[in-house]
Amino acid sequence: MPRAIVFTAKAAKPPAAYSQAVKAAGLVFVSGTAPIDPSTGSIKGATVQEQTGQCLRNIAAILDEAGSSMDKFVSVTIVLADEDDFAGMNEEYIKWFPSNPPARQGAKLPVRIPGLKVSIAAIAEA
Repeated sequence: MPRAIVFTAKAAKPPAAYSQAVKAAGLVFVSGTAPIDPSTGSIKGATVQEQTGQCLRNIAAILDEAGSSMDKFVSVTIVLADEDDFAGMNEEYIKWFPSNPPARQGAKLPVRIPGLKVSIAAIAEA
């Protein structure tokens, strides 16, 4: 499978430095995805639960464009601005993956972006 850039207007527009996702080797590699509302370009949600949901909605749209889906997740990386938000993020995350969840790792956001509580990257089967 040749490498292909994935883009959809149904998810947050990425900065010029990276793609929403790249499809290669039978996988879809989704870049770190912020809780940006694609219709407004602004962060959506005041709580980490709301922001986690928006990140995952954006990822679902990207995967759909790539011909994949959330049930094909292999690995997820969740980056939090504040480690105290872990429980709240997990509260929303579990709703999306109630059984057979993907492999997961976490990290702390290395920079402060006003209002941003979470960013999520993912790898899924194509």
